[in-house]
Amino acid sequence: MISKFMTLAALSLMLGACKNRIEPKEERPNIIVIMADDMGFSDLSSYGGEIETPNIDDLGNNGLKFTQFYNAGRCVPSRASLLTGLYAHKTGLGYMTAQDYGKPGYRADLNNECVTIAEVLKQAGYGTYMVGKWHLNHNFKPEESKHNWPLQRGFDQFYGTLIAAGSYWDPLTLVEGNSYVEPYDDFYYTEAITKKSIEYISTHDTGKPFFLYMAYTAPHWPLHARKQAIAKHKGKFEKGWDKLRQDRYKNLVNQGIIDPSWELPEIDEQNVAWDKAEHKLWEQSRMEAYAGTIEHLDQGVGELVAALKNQGKLDNTIIFFLSDNGGDKTEHINGMIGNSGKPWSIMNYVPLYTKEGDIIVSGDYPGVALGPENTYGGYGLKWANLSNTPFKKFKTYMHEGGIATPFIVHWPKGIRTKNELRKQPAHIIDIMATSLELAETDYPTSFNNNEVKPLDGKSLLPIIYKDEKIRDTLFWEHQGNKAVRLGDWKLVSILERGEWELYNLKDDRTEINDLANTFPEKVKKMESIYNTWALKSNVLPWEELEIQVVAGDKSPLTRTREEADEAHKEVQKYLKSIEK
Repeated sequence: MISKFMTLAALSLMLGACKNRIEPKEERPNIIVIMADDMGFSDLSSYGGEIETPNIDDLGNNGLKFTQFYNAGRCVPSRASLLTGLYAHKTGLGYMTAQDYGKPGYRADLNNECVTIAEVLKQAGYGTYMVGKWHLNHNFKPEESKHNWPLQRGFDQFYGTLIAAGSYWDPLTLVEGNSYVEPYDDFYYTEAITKKSIEYISTHDTGKPFFLYMAYTAPHWPLHARKQAIAKHKGKFEKGWDKLRQDRYKNLVNQGIIDPSWELPEIDEQNVAWDKAEHKLWEQSRMEAYAGTIEHLDQGVGELVAALKNQGKLDNTIIFFLSDNGGDKTEHINGMIGNSGKPWSIMNYVPLYTKEGDIIVSGDYPGVALGPENTYGGYGLKWANLSNTPFKKFKTYMHEGGIATPFIVHWPKGIRTKNELRKQPAHIIDIMATSLELAETDYPTSFNNNEVKPLDGKSLLPIIYKDEKIRDTLFWEHQGNKAVRLGDWKLVSILERGEWELYNLKDDRTEINDLANTFPEKVKKMESIYNTWALKSNVLPWEELEIQVVAGDKSPLTRTREEADEAHKEVQKYLKSIEK
């Protein structure tokens, strides 16, 4: 830790070789973490994509872009790891928040063995604000305990939603402080997140720094966007996912983000070639709606940066931008949840009617364009395959397509280099340690009379300033999908296959050439390392939990089957009526 009483001369001497890359710190920086939701590795134009994102790109062009930054593969574990600096199972959130399994790593709630960035920075004199998606607590009803709502976990102010997903036009569990609130007129959630974030930093006491966590829900389904945002991308995807994947791959190579020796994998085995795809115009409209949600996200980032600049706060504000996981293959064709035989409307966060009383078409129906309030769908596996270019698999998987994220760092006063790449591996658990070093404060051994687990994360500053490696080993597990990275080697497994795959990421980060049979001893060694970590980190074999997951609809987020079936029938009637 750098003492706040250290002289500028001593600080400059300590930084040594970094002195040409960093401005001496006269005051602690403001810290902003901007999290996108379900955005793939190459959706930003600065990471190879065709969706124009000039405001987010400007952060990277005037800062740093990481090429090997990782999240935890899904919303809940990524958010838990970001805020605590721990692997998610240690926080009690190794799975999701709907059901408490009674096991230490799967309590559906942040435990008291972890501490959040907000809790530590608040004690260090920072103002702490959060806007957007929380998704870290089991209780969300007003009459239930609020012990793990944001204000109770260190934030001075909070405006956002508590659960996984919902309408952008009328979100479920919209909260300000500790109270539920209603959307205002002409409400759109992405815009509201931006507006409230600017309000918080504008009214912040300038005598102390602030920490702001902006957790956008874009571009998570349902794909809701204003007409003009969708229209801007009309026709942009008419070449289809095959050709666009190739274009993105070339862009990534040209930008230096991936090595040209890494081959582009074939499309996912569940995908089809574009020339064989049905409903091409409708498929394009899904991706246009997805791009529209990112359009609003990028505009919001631009408005935030402009506000910081107008207030004279931009220079000494460090901004981190990332996504919580890769693109999501989830879709509900004709309103049904995969092969479960259940209507999508069985989920309570899928509304049945708009505020005006219009029926909501819940699911993905060929011919029904997404975006308006009376729709509730996603872009599906085929476009998620494009979002995760050049990698394999999707959200919830531990292959690179599920866990690799763009990561941008922007700090005019602290980082003098511009538009450089950082190629050392790093992880979302590292944001806590980095924030504490920036804030010149220590990680506690206890908090509120509870002993807290030691940090898993490490400060990113050695990578930021000198592109130095900070670790050799990283771990992942979610829903039985698991991985360990040891140096350039990665051992990874998919639940339904059960077998380990081995890749040399230096030569093959796109995970095409499985070397497990070639190097069985390395597989054995890395499996042992993984098992040791799992035992220490509250990770259980998924089979011990799966029975309960399948067992029934115990979640407070589900309707009865009868209610869902009736709602599904009403949607069918509505669709037939508009066909006429």
